[in-house]
Amino acid sequence: MNEIIRKPAVAGLFYPKNADALKSMITDLLSKTKSEINGENIFGLVSPHAGYIYSGYTAAFAYNVLSEKEFTTAIILSPSHHDYFQGISVYSGDFYETPLGKVAVDKDLRTLFLNNSKNIYSADIGHRAEHAIEVQIPFLQIIKGNFKILPVVIGDQRRKYLDELSAKIAECYSPETVIIASSDLSHFYNKEMAGKLDELVEERIRDFDFEELQADFENQNCEACGGGAIVSLMKAANLKGFTKSKILSRTDSGDFSGDNTSVVGYLSAVIYN
Repeated sequence: MNEIIRKPAVAGLFYPKNADALKSMITDLLSKTKSEINGENIFGLVSPHAGYIYSGYTAAFAYNVLSEKEFTTAIILSPSHHDYFQGISVYSGDFYETPLGKVAVDKDLRTLFLNNSKNIYSADIGHRAEHAIEVQIPFLQIIKGNFKILPVVIGDQRRKYLDELSAKIAECYSPETVIIASSDLSHFYNKEMAGKLDELVEERIRDFDFEELQADFENQNCEACGGGAIVSLMKAANLKGFTKSKILSRTDSGDFSGDNTSVVGYLSAVIYN
């Protein structure tokens, strides 16, 4: 049987296409972003997903902490930037590929994930051109090497879908898994306005208040393209007794481009106990 491989969609755009250049870039980012936190009891991360020159620094804080945890599978939760569809799509293929090599999909976990699910299904919709999962994988390849992934794209971020996803993550969780919520924050406001919006997201995560965070997203008090992924991560963590959070870094694109007239916000955080 032929392997079904999801090929890189944004190599050469969001991160280097050359494997050596990519490895060098990530290694350099990790060398600059150490955090004083024990990573052994991590349930999950929030990590941004823009081009590495903009968000890689913030993401690296999270992956430095994750490097201390033993895990075999990363469940990566992503919004859908290209396809709109109801429900939640778990990748139906065998591998995701980056310039650093192929990473296998955890098929046993996928089977558990789909069992008795109403709105979670196996497909390639949402995965074909989506960058939000792809850009997390090279960081994982550098810090871990041998692991599997469960790529999950949220096509509809309404509450009923997020509640089902949170419950399913909690049901399938084991200490050998880690959950990664891939999300940027506000988009294309000036730096001052973006800071006000993004500070509210930071506050809700820091206070571990996922109910208020979800309400804020629903009421448009703040923005995050992967807000549903963040809420699902926190709800699932709460169901499993992980109720601590720490903000590791918050930046915006203007910090790296020098253009503060229209910025995108980035945040990394860790959920643990």
